[in-house]
Amino acid sequence: MFDEKSYSLKMDKTIEVFSKELSSLRTGRANAAMLDLVKVDVYGQQMPINQVGSITTPEPRMINIQVWDANNVPLVDAAIKKSDLGLNPQIDGQLVRLPVPELNEERRTELKKIIKSIGEKCKVSIRNIRRDANDELKKLLKDKEIGEDEEKTSEKNVQTITDNHIKSVDEKVSLKEKEIMTI
Repeated sequence: MFDEKSYSLKMDKTIEVFSKELSSLRTGRANAAMLDLVKVDVYGQQMPINQVGSITTPEPRMINIQVWDANNVPLVDAAIKKSDLGLNPQIDGQLVRLPVPELNEERRTELKKIIKSIGEKCKVSIRNIRRDANDELKKLLKDKEIGEDEEKTSEKNVQTITDNHIKSVDEKVSLKEKEIMTI
């Protein structure tokens, strides 16, 4: 029997990953999620920053990281400098301050292109999931497990699910672009 829900869930997961990638992009505002993809090499392993200190955003353009172990401060500093966030940490004891600079026009345009490409990758993933669903439908029809009518109906349902997910990606892309272009 064909299960449309499993393919819908796969598409949901794809959008979840896409949303996480979008939230880690640096806009003009300070956002703790920007640091989600930065890993610090501590205790012999790669750890997210939120596992070596507490992250706060006291002001719209400032992120503070209160590092719990003083020995890890230089490691956090190095990890942030190595990341492609373009932020310059300021160290004050165990507190690492990250001032988030204003975005210039060139960087905004560059970010729009990055957002569009991330959105396109997500849409391609969703279309690949649709292709897998349609392949399974064709196989079930060939093995005579379902009839042609059922195959056509399921195919239409899969297409509707795909269209809804792609529309959702487009909405997220345009929202993020608006956020970036807002000065």
